[in-house]
This record gives sequence, structure tokens and C-alpha cells, in this order.
Amino acid sequence: MTQPILYTLRQCPYAIRARLGLRLAEQEIDIRDITLTDKPVEMLSITPKGTVPLLVLNNGDYIDESLAIMIWALNQSDPHNLLLADSTHLFPEMINLIARNDCKYIAALEHYKADIRYHNSNSIIYRNLCQSFLDDLELRLNKHHFFICDHPSLADYAILPFIRQFSHVERQWFRHAPYPKLKAWLEQHYQDPIFSRVMEKRSLWQSTSSTITHSDSIALSE
Repeated sequence: MTQPILYTLRQCPYAIRARLGLRLAEQEIDIRDITLTDKPVEMLSITPKGTVPLLVLNNGDYIDESLAIMIWALNQSDPHNLLLADSTHLFPEMINLIARNDCKYIAALEHYKADIRYHNSNSIIYRNLCQSFLDDLELRLNKHHFFICDHPSLADYAILPFIRQFSHVERQWFRHAPYPKLKAWLEQHYQDPIFSRVMEKRSLWQSTSSTITHSDSIALSE
């Protein structure tokens, strides 16, 4: 039986999130690193949306949203109990936290990144908006080892790539930011072999219909 196929970009936070979910669910996947400047026709023939991550299942169906990929994978296998099957009362809180990340925090993060890139004075406004979410995460980590409880949940891994991205916007500022628990949480993930495997650099996948010659893109893609 052929394996499901994941089209991905190494540094895209949405793609990182999808790869984390698949790795944590111990799913065997054919991972195809691509570049957005030369999208393979095989990928575009599945959906013209042309974004990553894109998971193509054995039956021909596909999933093109990173959180949906994580949930699909963990519904197949959840060896680390990331869906909190034994603590169902915490599930709504976990989903609500991810929704805050996806609906509010990421929008502020995108503005923050752009304003820093173009030296716009509004960067402080959007950094402060991001910080309102980070403040909540820091408070959570003062109560538990992870965002929802004392072991990792889907929320930790779904949010991780976007905290990582925030920390890279102004590295010096973040180094001195008042988030000791969050920075320790981030470092703990960096030291995890699972994260290292997810971030391994691969050669760009060679399409049978076109030649990929450009370097990987770092843009948000979902």
C-alpha cells in the first residue's frame, strides 16, 4: 500500500505544525519538500489552491489545513494522548486556546513581522497584541508544565511553530522579554528529538513533470 503524501515547506509554520502532528501520531508519510516558486504539477492537479501543507490520502482525498491534518493523524493514532482522551473536560479549553492562536494571535504576528521588515513604527502596537497572548501562555506555564496540563497536548504542538516564529522576529528583544517559562518551554521543544526530526533539511522533491531549481520559501502558506 502506498503511503499518504505530504507536500510541505521546511520553514513554514503551518507545514511544521502538520509534520509535527504526523510525526507524533507515528504515521508513515511520503514527505515532499517543495518550493512555492515552482510548484509541482502533481500537487496542483490535486487542488489549484497551491498552498502547503497538503496531505494526499491513499483514497485520493486530501486535507489542506494544518490543524485538520494534525487532528486526522491523531485520530489514527495518539500514543502521547495529545487529544486528552482521559481528560475530556479539558478538551474545550484546548480547542479554544488553539482558536485564539489561529484567529487573533497569528493575524497580529503577521502585522508585526511585516512592520519590522519594513521599519514601520506600528510594529510595537502589533508586538503588544502578540504579547497579550504570550502573557496568557506564561501564566498557564506557571500553573502547569504545558499549556493545558502537566503533559503536552495538541495545543502545545499546534501553537509551537508560531511562538518559534515570534521569537525570530526580534531575537534580541525576545531574549530579554519577561517570559522565562515560555522560553524554557520553547527550548524544551527544541531539544526534543521529535522536533529535530520534523525540522530535518531534505532535498527538494523532484517532480516527474518539472524541474525544481529554486530555494525553499519561508512564507506563511496556508
